[in-house]
Order: sequence, then C-alpha cells, then structure tokens
Amino acid sequence: MSPWLVYIVRCNDGSLYTGITNDLAARLKKHNAGTGAKYTRSRRPVKLVWSEQKSSARAARRREAAVKALSRRAKLALIAKRAAKRA
Repeated sequence: MSPWLVYIVRCNDGSLYTGITNDLAARLKKHNAGTGAKYTRSRRPVKLVWSEQKSSARAARRREAAVKALSRRAKLALIAKRAAKRA
C-alpha cells in the first residue's frame, strides 16, 4: 500500500489548498481536471508546492488538520522551509 501524504497546492489565483492522499500523481490530475476538490475546480491549474509523508491515513488526517489551522503566512513559511532544504 502506498504511503499517505499531506500536500499543499497553489491554485491559479494564488490561494493554497491542503489535502491528503495515498496517490499524489492521481490526485493532482483530478484537481487539474476539475474533478478533485470543489475548492480547486474554479482555481485551476494547481501546482504542488509542499508535501509530507505520513505512516497512516490517521496520521495524515491529523497533520492535515494542523496544517489547515496554520495562517497563510505560516503555510508559506512551511513551503519556503521545504524549498530551502531541496536547494
């Protein structure tokens, strides 16, 4: 079974959407096809800007709730921190 991921996408309007999945590629395709979340349907295309692997769906849901509770500024800092690690 695939690992669970918490992810953030940046929508075309600059807003951020947070979700969970165990198939990130398929989920991104759904978002960009307009069949993913209702929020992203009118804000396509979306681009993956952050993801974090979790060991279970339960852990991913908990982390998703924590990330969703963050302010926009804190989410952007999380994204920037991940980008700095990759550079």
